[in-house]
Amino acid sequence: MSRIGKNPVPLPKGVDVTLSEGSVAIKGPLGTLSHALTGQVKVERTGDTLTCSTVIDMANSDAMSGTVRALMANMVTGVTKGFERKLTLVGVGYRAQAQGDKLNLSLGFSHPVVHQMPQGIKVETPTQTEILIKGIDKQQVGQVAAEVRAYRPPEPYKGKGVRYSDERVIIKETKKK
Repeated sequence: MSRIGKNPVPLPKGVDVTLSEGSVAIKGPLGTLSHALTGQVKVERTGDTLTCSTVIDMANSDAMSGTVRALMANMVTGVTKGFERKLTLVGVGYRAQAQGDKLNLSLGFSHPVVHQMPQGIKVETPTQTEILIKGIDKQQVGQVAAEVRAYRPPEPYKGKGVRYSDERVIIKETKKK
């Protein structure tokens, strides 16, 4: 069995879990998240922990138990603390401005780029070159950050573009005659 799948997920105070046939819903101070389960994995609540176990012996059921356990742990973290991704703009004239649920980007194109945030995602711009994307769903926060980064990924010669704050861009040497 998966070593990760064997670990129980601790439930902090203020987190409610609703187990129904084929789905799990976790409610906390920041909101509610739900996940549909396959027939290979069973989720049980024991006291203040969640445990995942395999139902049938299939080739990938052990792997699925570890995946479901990791998803449950991310859901518990999301409804208690939340997730955030920080992006940095590098380049002359590159600016970002948050206006409600929209992010206005000036990335050197002839037109401004406006990115509409999905429901459940908040965006902040502490400075003109920093973007904070926050939400309770880890996958959705990462997806939105990747979409914003995809407008102008960092290029390898000067390093200009939108990058994650912890991303290291390897700068290439220019061609010599």
